[in-house]
Amino acid sequence: MWRLFLILLGFAALVPRPVAAQEYLSVRGPLSDEAFYRLVACAAPPGGDCAKPFIRWPAHRRLSLRVGLAQISAAFVDYRFDLVDAALDDAIAEINGAGAHLFLERAYEPPFDVPIYLVATPQGGRISGTGVPELDGTDLYIGRVALRSRGEEITAAAIAISADIRRREIASVVLEEVVQALGLITDIASPAYEDSIFAENGNSTVRLRGQDAAALRRHYPRL
Repeated sequence: MWRLFLILLGFAALVPRPVAAQEYLSVRGPLSDEAFYRLVACAAPPGGDCAKPFIRWPAHRRLSLRVGLAQISAAFVDYRFDLVDAALDDAIAEINGAGAHLFLERAYEPPFDVPIYLVATPQGGRISGTGVPELDGTDLYIGRVALRSRGEEITAAAIAISADIRRREIASVVLEEVVQALGLITDIASPAYEDSIFAENGNSTVRLRGQDAAALRRHYPRL
């Protein structure tokens, strides 16, 4: 459903290193709220240990995260741009209304905390021309999220969306990519979670409800 590139920047050796990321986990049935949160936040299988670190936007940034379209390829100058534009507004409204201690702002000019690149790359192609090292040169499916973190804090994020994304996928993919740019970075494959924004095998959910919204609140709890 999506692809993630995660870089951790260590405090000791200030050299970025790529981290192999489990993109999704398969489960048989419904999980407890705790198990669901740990799966999407740190790739922990039910009852198991985390395979990824917990990462979040730092407190001084999370109430004013600027999200916007940083690049629009000519391939999107049709109905797809209008749908992505509207989907981004809807995604921001969903996230801001979920009850978590963070606030996203739609930005129309730099700087962006979460820039979105509508690229000419088709699904299965290789991204180029964004100027983001963690995106350029990587394979693109429908969407791709790149995160950079220092310790437990996200320091940068970027999203790329494929030029041949289908009309019916746009709203769901935009919402999912923005949510994952907040640090909830693992999908779930299960018949019990086909309606989740984290569903590995679907792109139809356009609302944050139930355990999806609860996971976001858990990741960014109100004080």
